[in-house]
This record gives sequence, C-alpha cells and structure tokens, in this order.
Amino acid sequence: MVNKSQIDARAGFSEIEHWVFDLDNTLYPPRYDLFGQIDIRMTEFIGTYLKIDETEARRVQKEFYVEHGTTLAGLMAVHQMEPQAFLDHVHSIDVSVVPPDPDLGQAIARLPGRKVIFTNGSVQHAENVVTRLGIAHVFDDMFDIVTTGFAPKPHAMAYERFLGASGIDPKRAAMFEDLPRNLEIPHALGMTTVWVRPQGEAGPERYQKLSHEGGDGAHVHHVADDLTAFLKALTKV
Repeated sequence: MVNKSQIDARAGFSEIEHWVFDLDNTLYPPRYDLFGQIDIRMTEFIGTYLKIDETEARRVQKEFYVEHGTTLAGLMAVHQMEPQAFLDHVHSIDVSVVPPDPDLGQAIARLPGRKVIFTNGSVQHAENVVTRLGIAHVFDDMFDIVTTGFAPKPHAMAYERFLGASGIDPKRAAMFEDLPRNLEIPHALGMTTVWVRPQGEAGPERYQKLSHEGGDGAHVHHVADDLTAFLKALTKV
C-alpha cells in the first residue's frame, strides 16, 4: 500500500485555486474536544425542548443522529423544530481550551487562491473558533449547515449546495477533512482530497472509529498528520 503521508505534498496541487477546510478536529486537534461540550448542550436542549429527562434526551439525541444524519435534522423532521435556537444553544461553548495557532494561519495565508471553511456547524461557531485560533483573517468566506439547507456532510446534497453557494469549481479545489467518509463525495466531484489524520487516542470512542474508517480508500488522495507542516510543504520553494 502506498503511504499517502509520504507522497510529495505538492503533487496534484498545481491547479488548485480553492482551498476548502472543515472546522472541528481539522483546524485544531481533537484532543481539545469541543464536541464534548456541544454534545452535553445538545442533550440539555432536547430535554428542555421536549420536556423529557436527561436519559431520554440522550437516547433521542443519538437515535436522531443515526436515523437522520444529525440530531438537528431529526428534531426538524420529527418535531418541526425551528433550528436557530438549537444552533445558538449548542454552540455557546468555551473555546478558550483551544490555543492560538499563528503558524497555521501563516501556512494557510501563503496558499495561492481562495480559502474557505465548510462546516456542519454554524458560521457563528466557526467564527468563534478561528478567532480563538487567531486565524480568522486568512479565510475569505465560511459556509455552514444553514448554507446546505441543513443537509450535513457526508450527504451529496450538502456538497452540491455548498458548491452552488460558493461558486467553487471542484476540479480546482482541495478539501481538508478529519473524517475520511466526508471525502468520498468531494473525490467523486473531482476535488483533491486531504485527510487530516487525528493523532493519538483523542475524542470519544465513536469519533476515534469514524476518524479512521476508510482512511486507506481511493477517495483519500493525501494524508496530513500535521496540517501546518503539510501546508508549508505546498508552498515551499
């Protein structure tokens, strides 16, 4: 098997003019576990919204995630819930656990072309995180779950709506993701794909499993064990 992390990072990137980054566990390592905070707040919201206890709220949360792709999609489909209050509540978290990362910002800034974020979270959450990282200024735009009409990655509709909203040519775009499954559709669309592979045993057990499933597939063109180092190699003279 070819070790994709050992391939010359510049190979296949000469025509790239759109750089698309996932947010959580991609622009910062999963060891900071922001999703752990979000997970707790989702359970709180469901309990209050449906007037059920914590155990039942937790069950509903996980059931909707499995059946609808996201907990939010399940609440909207089954209970006709308006999404904004949910997004506001679950993303009101403490991002101070994530340290600033000026080196990452400099590496992204040196990339030629347009740099955007595409997240299953909200724009407000993305702004909070990249502001904390000190790299907000390097991005030209942000696209979120609202952009996609609440269709989440890895569903094809999410990418189609993202491309429609952003005007990005997928054949001239590179996608950076921590979950290999989220690179399957970008690969099919002609994007260059980069799996930002999490290091160590970080995050909940389910994340540890998802973060490596399919990592050896043909839809993963490159592997970055260190995102900053990988990006620096792309612009190395």
